[in-house]
Amino acid sequence: MAGRSEIVVRFAGEGGQGVVTAAEMMARAASGVGFHALTFATFPSQIIGGPTWTQARISRSPVLAPGDSVDILVAFNAAAYEEHRVDVRDGGVILIDPSITPDPNDPGHRCITVPFDELAKQTGESRAANMVVMGGLSRLVNMPVQYFKEFVSTRFAGREGVVEANHMALDLGLAHLAEEAPVSDLGEPDPPTYKQLFIKGNDAVSLGAMHAGVEFYMGYPISPATPILIYMERNLVGPGRFAYQATSEVESITSVLGASFAGKKAMTATSGPGFTLMGEGIGLGWMAELPCVIVNVQRGGPATGLPTKTEQSDLLSALSPAHGDSRLPVIAPGTVEECFYATVAAFNWAERAQCPVILLSEHTLAERAQNIPKPDLAATPVENRVTYQGKNGYLRYDARELSPMPLPGGPGAYTANGSEHDSYGDTTHLPARHVQMTERRFGKLKLLEDGTFESERKAAKIAIMPWGGSKGSVREAYDMLREEGMDIGWNYTMYLNPLPPKLLEELLSKDLVIVPELNYQGQFASVLRSLRVNAEAITQYTGLPFKAGQLAQRIRSMIAAAPKATAKQAVKV
Repeated sequence: MAGRSEIVVRFAGEGGQGVVTAAEMMARAASGVGFHALTFATFPSQIIGGPTWTQARISRSPVLAPGDSVDILVAFNAAAYEEHRVDVRDGGVILIDPSITPDPNDPGHRCITVPFDELAKQTGESRAANMVVMGGLSRLVNMPVQYFKEFVSTRFAGREGVVEANHMALDLGLAHLAEEAPVSDLGEPDPPTYKQLFIKGNDAVSLGAMHAGVEFYMGYPISPATPILIYMERNLVGPGRFAYQATSEVESITSVLGASFAGKKAMTATSGPGFTLMGEGIGLGWMAELPCVIVNVQRGGPATGLPTKTEQSDLLSALSPAHGDSRLPVIAPGTVEECFYATVAAFNWAERAQCPVILLSEHTLAERAQNIPKPDLAATPVENRVTYQGKNGYLRYDARELSPMPLPGGPGAYTANGSEHDSYGDTTHLPARHVQMTERRFGKLKLLEDGTFESERKAAKIAIMPWGGSKGSVREAYDMLREEGMDIGWNYTMYLNPLPPKLLEELLSKDLVIVPELNYQGQFASVLRSLRVNAEAITQYTGLPFKAGQLAQRIRSMIAAAPKATAKQAVKV
């Protein structure tokens, strides 16, 4: 169907067939010439093999989510064809290997056989099958093959043989599908006027940490947080910087706390199981008031659960990861771009409140590759530690909320105690001291009420409020409902605890706040209810993100089932 201004291409097969690489390659090439692109990847937890699929969504306008339906499916094996063809829209195209027998009773799709491997062998480079695919896709999406050739020339600069083989593969793929009608017509790209980065969420977190001035990183490998560890090992180098792979998550968090006590900006990253193991250490950081950032890249759980799938099910544990009375600051980015700014904000909060701050990402953000505006570093302020500059005899924990931190070897020596303590840090069991210190620790959260938030249609009595990586899909659903004339509002923030006070005030004025989230319990909705907001969750726990169209229907149903006056207000044009 020519004329479509966007395209969704899915690649499906076995791990190790280059499925993930194909989607990223297509998105990178498209974004390099001015299109907007976003990828989504899902794969099994084994090192190689197993059903894997990725998709790239390319558009002339900004992309919010992976997309609901598929325009083109590239199926590398029969299992992929059978599983994914149901997601291809009517009029879409399926590219299949010659070993696959298409269903003759499937009239809704155009099925085209492409000998990926055989054509690749003609180039002398058997690994060029993905380039054969790209050549064919350039015809189907009506994009000049030169876009892909320029990408290849840049990617493999200095390796003329590789460039030549891949250019030949692109031409062979294009020639094989030369007579096929395009599925869409993206037209000419409209490059943005600002500089861009094509980046994944985990890398954006890492860049944010570097801008914030991280000096110490200790982490243990765990999917999907491992890329942050790898980035730090490669880039956090030089005098005064240290990155290391620990032997466990317990070693990670205790080392981070030690570095923080010594005056360093310190960070670790993990996922749900590792975060649980860090609980006691995080409690020590809260009690001893040691600033640090802990990144939890959420995945499906409990236990090993779905280690390579996405979920938003660690919010409650992020808020209270330690035993006893504690309530940690939590920031949860909703886009790849926000991953950068949320990390800077997490470091700023940690230094300002002198406590651990939880950065709550998730698999769908960690593995998403997207072109984003290049962050404006000059407009992204960094806060540094307030250190004690006085004399000895200093009472570290005496102030109501906050006091400067002494550095080891300098004046104001104190005990960073995991037991309840007095103003100096010495252990005490006196009830009055426990009351004093508990109120001091919780009082510091008042210092963090500067979070920003989004608000649209403030007067509407029903609002949609997503959190985390569901933001894009929920926004698409919200836009659909607004185009239908539904009178609903929009609220969003990545600052989940503490919530911006003005946002909470606005939410309290609503008859209903609908919270789509990827967990069984409706965790953020329950948090909002504890703050007296009338919030109800729309939940999903498949390991996959929301589809905007399906979510819009569920929102319609929830509003229709709401009290009569509320529902009537919502559908008013």
